[in-house]
Amino acid sequence: MRGTFLHAPRDIRFEDRDEPKILQPTDAILRISATCVCGSDLWPYRGINRITQPVTMGHEYCGIVEEVGREVTRVKPGQFVIGSFFTSDNTCPNCQAGYQTSCLHKSVVSEAQAPFLRVPLADGTLVPTPEIPPAEMVPSLLTLSDVMGTGWFAADAANVKPGGTVVVVGDGAVGLLGVLSARQMGAARIIAMSRHEPRQKLAREFGATDIVPERGDEAVARVLEMTGGIGADSVLECVGTQESMQQAIRSTRPGGSVGYVGVPHGVELDGEKLFWTHVHLHGGPAPVRRYLPELIDLVWKGKIDPGKVFDLVLPIEQVAEGYRAMDERRAIKALLRP
Repeated sequence: MRGTFLHAPRDIRFEDRDEPKILQPTDAILRISATCVCGSDLWPYRGINRITQPVTMGHEYCGIVEEVGREVTRVKPGQFVIGSFFTSDNTCPNCQAGYQTSCLHKSVVSEAQAPFLRVPLADGTLVPTPEIPPAEMVPSLLTLSDVMGTGWFAADAANVKPGGTVVVVGDGAVGLLGVLSARQMGAARIIAMSRHEPRQKLAREFGATDIVPERGDEAVARVLEMTGGIGADSVLECVGTQESMQQAIRSTRPGGSVGYVGVPHGVELDGEKLFWTHVHLHGGPAPVRRYLPELIDLVWKGKIDPGKVFDLVLPIEQVAEGYRAMDERRAIKALLRP
């Protein structure tokens, strides 16, 4: 079998690796139906996260169960399943509280850009669909493994309510699906921060009522102007930089909430300044597993179509082009088909 490796900054290779096997009785082996490149994959790809040796890549996945360990009882061979980018037993206290990405027995998924994948803790991690989905539904189901679930958590953490005003900072796949999530949760006004026309168009399609291209101080001023000097009820921070976090906090009204899901790089908060904002902050790695049953149902019933974020589809052998296209912002998100 071949799989995706990152050897050094901007050096992605699809090369030989061992085919996964059952190692623990709680494992499952999936035949991948679709995987993709994540915006967070671009941090190591660009050399921002240091790489000292070749590493496997990929944490978004869906597919058919090929084999299960002897202790797996909730999923079975032949089922189409979706799982989170962290494995979880779904039984520990943190899982029961709805934070499966803080499972006491978690492990990170990092080998999904390949034809087959071993998933530890299969019973707690994988959720089957009602039946084998039609091919056209697979991209939307794939988003539930990370970006749709992450956008949903951003909106949930930001306490999006029916009739509320929402700002979404970041126009990558997570930000765009944060727009979709906020619309699904009933927000009346959704301000998407974007300066890229194709992303602005998709944000509108997903439910954005306003587009603001400014950034930093100018963006904050624009949001305050649009909200009568008060700020938004809910702000989704979907980037992970110092500028984006500060922009999110300063765009939020006193008593409002920021849901932050951008993987932080260089983010530092001034406690004294934060103290006087009266802004609620909640976020972290999205507990995708918590939302999978609900999101599968929404996709299955045709109520949401998050797969529209994939604007580039490639055979998995061309994975390096998927990384290049996203790095150069020629693509929002690249889907890979084994």
